[in-house]
Amino acid sequence: MQRDGRGERGDGTLGRVPPTSARPTGLRTRLRALAREAGKFGAVGGVAFAVDLLIFNLLLNAGSETLTAKTCSTIVATTLAFAGNRFWTWRHGEHTHLARQYTTFFVLNAIGLGIALACLAISHYGLGQIWPALQSPLADNIAGQLVGTAAGTIFRFWSYRKFVFRATVVPAEVPRTGSVTSPSPGPQ
Repeated sequence: MQRDGRGERGDGTLGRVPPTSARPTGLRTRLRALAREAGKFGAVGGVAFAVDLLIFNLLLNAGSETLTAKTCSTIVATTLAFAGNRFWTWRHGEHTHLARQYTTFFVLNAIGLGIALACLAISHYGLGQIWPALQSPLADNIAGQLVGTAAGTIFRFWSYRKFVFRATVVPAEVPRTGSVTSPSPGPQ
């Protein structure tokens, strides 16, 4: 069997294919980084969610109004989430203006809270007028903690990456080609 210059054997089949680099490139690298980032975000969010759930139910059992309990529990969980995301999830992002970053984080989280409160209000006060079972603590937890938190979490992940913990962009080096010459150093 003879090989031509392209690695093909004379019978039309390919010969041994050289191994590719073990390092992922391009899209694969970005997807792995995104998955790692989402995993860390999810871990921080899981802890914050547990704190939110605990405080929400403690306040409900203590007689707090539903929306007030959700607002208070979210504020505590947000503070915890900011610390976890800033110092772990996106620790390599921009961290130049702490006050601005903290404020932006809370404004975006307030929008996420609004999403969760809207889900809870629609369930408890809107649909609950038609179906009283939707005014129970179980229904409030499903609407506010599961549906509302899930919708708010999607918004938060996107907005935190985009506006709060932006990745530091490192300019890529421009590869030099053989046709481009550098200027001569001049007289010494």
